[in-house]
Amino acid sequence: MSARRGADAFCFQVMLLLCATWGLQQVAIKLAAADVAPVLQAALRSGLAALLVGLLMTWRGGWEGLRQGTLRAGLLAGALFGLEFLLIALSLGYTTAGHVAVFLYTSPVFSALGLHLLLPSERLRPFQWLGIGVCFTGIAVAFIGGTSFAQVDARTLLGDGLAVGAGLAWGLTTVVVRTTKLSEAPPSLTLFYQLAVGFVLLLGIALALGQTGHVALTPVAVGSVLFQGVVVSFASYLAWFWLLRRYLASNLAVFSFMTPLFGVTLGVLILDEPLTLNFVLGALLVLAGIGLVSGEAWLRGLLGRKPAQ
Repeated sequence: MSARRGADAFCFQVMLLLCATWGLQQVAIKLAAADVAPVLQAALRSGLAALLVGLLMTWRGGWEGLRQGTLRAGLLAGALFGLEFLLIALSLGYTTAGHVAVFLYTSPVFSALGLHLLLPSERLRPFQWLGIGVCFTGIAVAFIGGTSFAQVDARTLLGDGLAVGAGLAWGLTTVVVRTTKLSEAPPSLTLFYQLAVGFVLLLGIALALGQTGHVALTPVAVGSVLFQGVVVSFASYLAWFWLLRRYLASNLAVFSFMTPLFGVTLGVLILDEPLTLNFVLGALLVLAGIGLVSGEAWLRGLLGRKPAQ
């Protein structure tokens, strides 16, 4: 395979579309929550996307990875994926889609910490440690939500905490993929594990919580599930893997910071969600911290510095 290249205009255009799509995901879930419960939405979208990925793999002959001993790691990655979307679904019942979009994207910080502990080649550098400190400072500022702790909304605080938990689950999924045999498996197989296991777990939880009793097949509900399953979980994830095979991951990571910005903006425009000054300041710090962690190689290149040995 040819060497990965730096970002170009085509890459930026695709990433712009992907980030807008990912930013709209939480808004779509919340918009349809009255018709289909969020946990059930997460189960249905995972099941639909797993079916599409499975058909694609059958067509392309992509099941060979099952013989590489990836099952245990795949089940673990799938369980973490299911946990991530369970926490997202629950968090949207307490906080805004914009808050979830920002806190979910703390995942690179958690994955960087996990990889630092497990892989010598992934040791954190000074820029990244600074980014982690900035990110968690931003979380603390955003969590306050008012001018004093007495003004904190307990429901919003709970929802924000669940969203950070979803970011942690996503980060741990990345650690599992990078440190197990999944790192050598086809990306489509890794995605199938996550979607299929997530579907089973989330559907079981939706049944246990009684969320299947009320389902209204409104245009908004059907559109939300189809958007999440076909556009987000199937098409956009495959497009992301395609980009990762052709462009430098550090460049893509920097572009992906646009996703929370789209999430917050779309939440305000579509759901009429409020914004507090503390959240805006905290979100900017979170994004800056994520930028330092994920875009360290890119920043180092801009400054012309070599990594410390």
